[in-house]
Amino acid sequence: MSLKHNENNRGSKEDAGVSSVITNAQDQCNKTVGIYEEVTSPQITQENHGKTLLCHYRFRPFRTNLRDWVLRIRFTKFKVGRLVNDSYCENGYVQIVDGNGKSKLSNGREPGKLCGEIEQPQTFISETSVVKIVFYVENFTEQTYFRFDSRAEQQYEVYLRYGQHPELYPNRRGEVVPNTYCERVFRDCRMQTCYVQSPAYPGIYPRNLHCKYYLNTRLPSIKLHIENEEFNVDGQRCENLMLCPMRAIGSECPNDYIKVYDGKDEKSPVIGTFCGMGKFPYSIVGSGSDLFVEFVTSPAGPLLNTGFHFNVAHWPGHVDTSGKKNGTCDWIFTSQALVDSGDKQGLFWSEGHWYPPSTSCTYLILGKPEEIVRLYFPSFRILRIDAPIRKWEGECGESLTIYDAAWADDSKIIKTFCDTFSKPSEKQEFISTSNALFVRFESKTGSYSGSSLYYWAHYDFFNNSHFGDSVGGTLCDEVFTSWRTFEGRFTSPLNTLIYQSGGQPVVCRYRFITSRRLFARVVLRIENVNFKYNQDSCVNCWENRVDKVILMDKHRNASRICLCKENQGQYSYPVTLTSQGEEAEVTLKIDPRHALNNYFKINVPIFEGSYRFMHGPLCGPTELGPSADGKLRFPFYYNPSLRDQPVSCLWELMVHPDKDLWIHLDKLVFAMSSKSCQDAKLEFYLPSKPTASITPGVYYNPSLGISPYHSYVPPKLQHQPLLTLCGDSNVGDRKTEITSELPILSAQKLLQGGPLTIRLEASAASKLNFIISWTELYQLPKNPDGSLMTSKLELKGEDCGFICPGPEGVCIAKELVCNGVQNCPSNVTGAHDESESKCKSTDNQFIVFNVQLNITWVTASVVGGSLALLFCFCCVICCRCCRRKEPDDPDY
Repeated sequence: MSLKHNENNRGSKEDAGVSSVITNAQDQCNKTVGIYEEVTSPQITQENHGKTLLCHYRFRPFRTNLRDWVLRIRFTKFKVGRLVNDSYCENGYVQIVDGNGKSKLSNGREPGKLCGEIEQPQTFISETSVVKIVFYVENFTEQTYFRFDSRAEQQYEVYLRYGQHPELYPNRRGEVVPNTYCERVFRDCRMQTCYVQSPAYPGIYPRNLHCKYYLNTRLPSIKLHIENEEFNVDGQRCENLMLCPMRAIGSECPNDYIKVYDGKDEKSPVIGTFCGMGKFPYSIVGSGSDLFVEFVTSPAGPLLNTGFHFNVAHWPGHVDTSGKKNGTCDWIFTSQALVDSGDKQGLFWSEGHWYPPSTSCTYLILGKPEEIVRLYFPSFRILRIDAPIRKWEGECGESLTIYDAAWADDSKIIKTFCDTFSKPSEKQEFISTSNALFVRFESKTGSYSGSSLYYWAHYDFFNNSHFGDSVGGTLCDEVFTSWRTFEGRFTSPLNTLIYQSGGQPVVCRYRFITSRRLFARVVLRIENVNFKYNQDSCVNCWENRVDKVILMDKHRNASRICLCKENQGQYSYPVTLTSQGEEAEVTLKIDPRHALNNYFKINVPIFEGSYRFMHGPLCGPTELGPSADGKLRFPFYYNPSLRDQPVSCLWELMVHPDKDLWIHLDKLVFAMSSKSCQDAKLEFYLPSKPTASITPGVYYNPSLGISPYHSYVPPKLQHQPLLTLCGDSNVGDRKTEITSELPILSAQKLLQGGPLTIRLEASAASKLNFIISWTELYQLPKNPDGSLMTSKLELKGEDCGFICPGPEGVCIAKELVCNGVQNCPSNVTGAHDESESKCKSTDNQFIVFNVQLNITWVTASVVGGSLALLFCFCCVICCRCCRRKEPDDPDY
């Protein structure tokens, strides 16, 4: 075997000395060593003293399977040469050659050199069953000596190297790359299946090594760790602690070291370089499923240091997310990606692998424009930084900051957690006010094994869109105004986070407000309800503690509708309420006992509805109070800007008690473009018959959709209009025909004070115009003989001052006679209160203010002219009195 010496400038001297090398010293040099044989250095004789000495010791080969055996060589004494500058051996050395040219595993090419002195026995455990020891000294004296013994052991006896049941895990120490000594490949490592060890472990490792270990696990976050074993890589260069103090584990490594890479080879990022002696203080966790480890030893060194033994496993800090990674540790999580993944919520973990100092990792959680973000920590622990790459003495070596923004806006910090003073925050929610939350993790120290802030975060998105304007300081109230839009939809809150009420009732109010100059009424429609389980039954919707929806007219307190789970089958949907005034309200009340279980993260709204503001300025007043007679004119006034706008009107015509009502049309004209009911429609509705449980004076109106405020709920009713008039341009003014279709409405039908409702729907205000007149009639009762009971006239007084002609026996107020409008229904005789025979007198008779005057035409002319002259004279006098003074007036 050729020997290589460290000093090139000493080559000539060594070459000269080789010729005088002593190769046989009384059988203690150049021999085959038997197992269990003790070997000492050659005896000093006159022939070898001060001379160069070279000895080879070969161990007797095994007769059994060589792969199952290793050699344990124990050096009990050793003082050979001197280690100079930790780089080469002066005066002598020992080489241990493990393996030979025939084996696939050998360090024989460059075995390295051992020199120095030991005070305690040191052991070398071979990797193969073929070992050779080379002893060389330049000046052999009493100061050079060694002694060793050996024994053969099977693999299962070397427990610290092979572990339990080595026959079950033949590749536990990795697969050796052919024609190398310590290059090994580890695949699919799991707990206790991969041992990453220095050569000859647990004995001293050889010199001049460059070992490579390729580590792999099936899942990311590969973990390299030491359990109970000591780490000793270049921990001492000699045993004298005064001259060679023990090196603490660190990264300043001038001689022997291991270097760990985060990846498959040396081109990957370097995690760290390590050497020293003691308990390895931390685990090393890679970001992926591969680590690459280099182990390098100096060409020359002491017969000391036992190396390392690492285990490889998968650290359960990896989780598949639906996010997109941008860079090393910057993530973007979107609601669309979450939907595409099919998950209801996303999650991410704290950094569970190594990261360098000054690391900043960000998480942008971004929803759609109408969504908000909830961040929830099921688990959050704050630990000390136990594996820092760089020491940090100040506050907040590591921190986690949550921003209510899409970037690190310091003005919108929700919370900051710090490793030095913050308390854990498990099961705490953070909710954004917009569609984004931004989370940033910062580390000044870096870490070999993950963050000191250990958290497990869930995030999800909630639809926070509103159909109306949100009311600040409330849970879910909204306001709908007519100046924003005149119609639309509304539902129960889409943001189901509100149902996490913490035991408080969930109450949402929806207010619908208009201005009379725009609209005078609000129409509310609840199209469906979807109530879930309630602990209590809904016997009385108003009083029971149940989930309910309440519709209320703010101007008519008795007009309310209460919907709950049990009574929803009693209504005909959609349920409609039309307000009498300019404001209406819908209230949703949810029982907190079941709110979370029933409605949290439920996609189906509790109720769905629509609203519309109606009865614009062209419609005039909404309520027509009770009077002896009256007129309804549409349009109420002429406004060209509203001519082509859709119009919806609803009038309530009130009638005195015990009075019949006669409606007649003075005018009804549909435009030429009005072809059907889709263009224009005029409807007349009667109120429904009252029930026994309804308070007197309270009614149910099918057109308004309002029901009385009481515990009884009427059954489903399908109300049809009394009369429906639609456009027909071929007919023109249809007042005569239609008037005959309108019967006299008896007091019984009018329900003693309930209003008659007239409703107009037109695609444009120009589609029709009409004048509707009405008169209140009193029906005289009849005597048993069939004659009219005229005694009632005295009781009614002025309300029945004129009996209409005909057999019907109806009367009208006295002041309605001969007022220019027919107030008595026509009969077969053609006589009525405006008949010519009744209102037109003879030549010397005039009726003035219902008073008959017997004067001639001449007298009437004179009286009229005199009154005119008197009026003119009064006007002149008034003008003179009101004349302004002239400017030259001294009193001016």
